[in-house]
Amino acid sequence: MIRFQNNIVTGILFFCITAGIMWIPGCDENPLDEEPAYPDVTREDKIPADAVKMTPDTDLYPPVLHAAGWEQPVPLPGPVNTAGAEDSPFIPAGGDELYFFFTPDVDVPAEKQILDQVTGIYRSKYASGSWQAPERIWLQDPGKLALDGAEFVQGNEMWFASAREGYEGLHWFRADDDNGTWTNWRNADFDPGFEVGELHIYGGELYYHSPKAGGKGQYDIWKLTNVNGTWQNPVNVEAVNSTEVDGWPYVTTDGRELWFTRTYLGSPAIFRSVRDGQDWQAPELILSQFAGEGTMDASGNIYFIHHYFIDGIMIEADIYVCYKTGV
Repeated sequence: MIRFQNNIVTGILFFCITAGIMWIPGCDENPLDEEPAYPDVTREDKIPADAVKMTPDTDLYPPVLHAAGWEQPVPLPGPVNTAGAEDSPFIPAGGDELYFFFTPDVDVPAEKQILDQVTGIYRSKYASGSWQAPERIWLQDPGKLALDGAEFVQGNEMWFASAREGYEGLHWFRADDDNGTWTNWRNADFDPGFEVGELHIYGGELYYHSPKAGGKGQYDIWKLTNVNGTWQNPVNVEAVNSTEVDGWPYVTTDGRELWFTRTYLGSPAIFRSVRDGQDWQAPELILSQFAGEGTMDASGNIYFIHHYFIDGIMIEADIYVCYKTGV
């Protein structure tokens, strides 16, 4: 999962190059003087030949469902999951698009991920009753380096975090979807004192996780309110936070449910809080055992990330789904 701390990514899959990505030898030269183009490679091209594809049969710590109303969790069928690591799933309102972060080898550090030509954000569309082959979302000019993740999509706009050429450290950006091509990416940084991690926006509310001072645990969920185009000072969402790590918020399209990830019995788990009027209620456990970053489609099916571990070592990660009963 992705974690942000003091504008540095410190999580399992997506890392910030803290010294900044300014120049890498050999990457800014074009000896043939040709027009730069995006690389013609696939995710599968970059997955190591000896990569292990985990399955429920080989999973030592399968996700556990604790709530009624959904079927038991299973890997998402179709072409989304690979022997690489699929992470950070997000389904925008409408439910027919699935965005996620991918890297082919979880053992590769950030300075090499940025060069592998496939690590980044992908999108799969739902059509004819299934999720289709994912496509890479390019958020940087051809020939320029960027490591993008933590995507949030609303309408035709994406918010994402990126370490890229021309910037030092990690920054928030926004981009626009122009008929399937993402353009006009621009800096969208917040007040540095807010220490904004992964986020979800609902109306004029922005929920995010952060290690900033004043919380209950290592990470807490905070809320920003937009007033006349300006995000106001963060408020701790005390009702949902604990002394554990709480983060990766997701708000349902009706604004009534806040889903988030908490460390539970030593591994990530998914909790849900229901809003009563303006107040969030005490959260309930939905999924546990290496289950995190929940999101939902229009039918109420739960999608989340599941990391496979053997002897304390992460092997890979897949997107899982709990289908809503009766759908």
